[in-house]
Amino acid sequence: MKVTIVSPEKTLYEAEADGVKFPGALGQFEVLNGHAPIISVLEAGDIECKGSSPFKISISGGFVEVENNVVLACVEK
Repeated sequence: MKVTIVSPEKTLYEAEADGVKFPGALGQFEVLNGHAPIISVLEAGDIECKGSSPFKISISGGFVEVENNVVLACVEK
């Protein structure tokens, strides 16, 4: 799936990933290929992308949208 993580200043990550863990408002959750469409608020914590280009970043909050194997996270660092 295509994962893009952006901040107000710049694109922080853009690549294909096998899975992504997010710090959700109700606890950590993971998005995998074929995940149902969702929009979720993100709390302070770590986003971790798994796959050929692993990536981990700490955020202070934001939101994420998942639809048709496209993941877009807008975050504050």
